[in-house]
This record gives sequence, structure tokens and C-alpha cells, in this order.
Amino acid sequence: MSDSTFKRFVEVGRVVLLKSGPFAGKIAVIAEIIDHKRAIIDGPTTGVPRQSFPYKHLTLTPISVAKLPRGARSGIVKKVLDAEGTVAKWEGSKWAEKRQAMEKRRNMNDFARFEVMLEKKRRRDIVRKSVKAAKA
Repeated sequence: MSDSTFKRFVEVGRVVLLKSGPFAGKIAVIAEIIDHKRAIIDGPTTGVPRQSFPYKHLTLTPISVAKLPRGARSGIVKKVLDAEGTVAKWEGSKWAEKRQAMEKRRNMNDFARFEVMLEKKRRRDIVRKSVKAAKA
């Protein structure tokens, strides 16, 4: 067996992040593989309905559900996701946290951006003073 450089594979039970469509930004699970271009995804706990989805509009995450049978219906997918705490794992990951921070920054208004700039200036000033004190 050779040591593969790929760590994430298209497989039943792989948690995916949707890149486009009305559910973009949500996660789902691959329930069945249709062919080399599409899979059936299902996200009963995240509000993504069961549907066929092309791989080019999916991003594979490192999270995988181990005991999901092929072609499992929404009820079974929901039970397995709840049992393994998959949604909580995703929300606790650095990837999800960065996406939330990006979305928060994207939705800021001018005044909020101004306040962030002032806080950065205050922090920079404190760091500068502590570095100067440490050198002295």
C-alpha cells in the first residue's frame, strides 16, 4: 500500500461544504455516489434537503461519518449525525470559525469598521509601549 498524498476522498459519509446554490455555506453529508460527477447529499440537521449535487460545487471537509450505510435515508442520516455530534465538530473547527469571522466582517457597516480600526490602534499602542519598556 502506497502512502497517498490525498487525505479527503469522495465517500459515503464524507461531510461536505456547499459552495454554490441557495444552501451555499452549509454542510451536508454524501449519502450516495451517483457517478464521477455527482453525488446525493443530505443535510437533515443543517436544513439542506436531499438532492443530487455536482462535486465541483462541493468542498470535501476532513470530517467523515463512519457508520453511514450507502443510500441511507434522511432519518438514518439524522440519527447518525446526532449520535456522532458531527455538526458540533464542524462548528468547533477552525475552518468554520474562520468562515463565521469572515461573514461577520463582511456584514459590518462603516461605523463598525471605524470602531475596529480604533481598537487596532489602541492595541498597537499598548504593544509598542510594552516592547519599549522591555528593551529599556
